[in-house]
Amino acid sequence: MKKDSFFVLGIDEAGRGPVVGPLVICGVLLRKSKLDQLAGRGIKDSKLLSSSRRQTLKEEIESLAEGVEMVIISPSEIDSCNIGDLELKGMVKLINRFLPDQVFVDALTSRPDLYERKIRSLLFSKIRVELVVENRADKNYPIVGAASILAKVERDRRIRFLEKKYGALGSGYPSDPRTIDFLRNYFRVHGDFPRVVRRRWRTIQKLKEEKLVRKRGNRDSY
Repeated sequence: MKKDSFFVLGIDEAGRGPVVGPLVICGVLLRKSKLDQLAGRGIKDSKLLSSSRRQTLKEEIESLAEGVEMVIISPSEIDSCNIGDLELKGMVKLINRFLPDQVFVDALTSRPDLYERKIRSLLFSKIRVELVVENRADKNYPIVGAASILAKVERDRRIRFLEKKYGALGSGYPSDPRTIDFLRNYFRVHGDFPRVVRRRWRTIQKLKEEKLVRKRGNRDSY
């Protein structure tokens, strides 16, 4: 097989931990002959890059890629299913879509070998693909770092879109005070949380309990 006809797919996600907004899974397909060009662009885990640098690299990645595709998993889907299963199915969807020769996946589990077997069990039966499933693959392989960057840029774009409707809501992560303030204020005004929230997240349960405690405190003060 000619080297230039060998296709490599990198897969990574953005938004696994937030309480607000979707999970974005990205697949980046590249000819193997272009991997060195990708590595030379300073591609790395999106969390290690500034927003402006991610945006610049996005354009460079897309110019090199043979294909880019996103799987968007909404908060309501995450509430109705196990997020790990949804993520697994999203990755398999991308592999089945592109039918690459080799796939690099960032494994979000302590057992990458088991994760690899799960992926392979869900692939089209006729697919013969080499799977490289490792922890920290987004740091070790530029093709996975590229997918990480595009997924992060897309999730950030969707968060900015939500802010046009709901106002400032921070990054969407439970560790962000701006996100917690948004959730508290929204619940205080509306008596519920918006549809863009993952209602099964522990953060939401804690905020509800916090509200109940305050109500009891107010009653006890009379």
